[in-house]
Amino acid sequence: MRLRVHLFAVALALLCAGALHGQAAAPTPKQPAKPATQEQAKADAHKLPAERGDVVDRIVATVNGDLVLESDLEQEERFTKFYPYGSNQDAPLREQALTRLIDRTLIEQQMAGYPQQPVTDDQVNKDVSELRKDLPACAHADCSSDAGWKQFLTNAGFTDEELRSRVKQRIQVLHFIEQRFRSGVRITDEQTAKFYTNNMLPEYAKQHATAPPLDSVRDRINELLLQQQVSSLLDDWLKTLRDSGRVRILKQGEEAP
Repeated sequence: MRLRVHLFAVALALLCAGALHGQAAAPTPKQPAKPATQEQAKADAHKLPAERGDVVDRIVATVNGDLVLESDLEQEERFTKFYPYGSNQDAPLREQALTRLIDRTLIEQQMAGYPQQPVTDDQVNKDVSELRKDLPACAHADCSSDAGWKQFLTNAGFTDEELRSRVKQRIQVLHFIEQRFRSGVRITDEQTAKFYTNNMLPEYAKQHATAPPLDSVRDRINELLLQQQVSSLLDDWLKTLRDSGRVRILKQGEEAP
């Protein structure tokens, strides 16, 4: 299991919507623009009202002066369909989407002070290809063909260009998280053996199956333990950023300060 896949449940995942916003100001009505292409027009038909500009966009949260808009929140809710594995079934999707938007904005504000590793087209292509193969929703769609994938995107309210932009942003954020936290984490042989004994062996016993020898799964266990420690560090770091910053969630009708 790769660190980037696991991190969506923590980051990611929190990490999937549009770019940073400007300083807090009163929202202005969006002017509906003529779609540039037929593909864009079809995708726009599946978007929610604030994204299409049918209503006045409103501010739903401020994060150290950066705005989180209703249209961002709507897009984040739709984008969750492409990375559903980190969703909490017990919490409302809108609430989860807003938490991810706030956390990602905090991370992106920190990213501004670090050199960024360029994301190549090949990396984006690889992630999109994996999506087409692994998405549960694709079991009922022809995602393996270009025409079927294009229709799937349209039904989700995305063009290929919009999806690739979001995937690229996700990769950039996950790169930063790996660089920021992974290098300082070390896994000991004792931790590996303990996980094997306390977690893997009982699970194989439940399945009435023979467990593989420790040496054959050592790398997989180490990667999992690494993921757990990075996730814990990331959670603590985000909590510190929230506590030390100015994060405010606005209620319907409430104006930004």
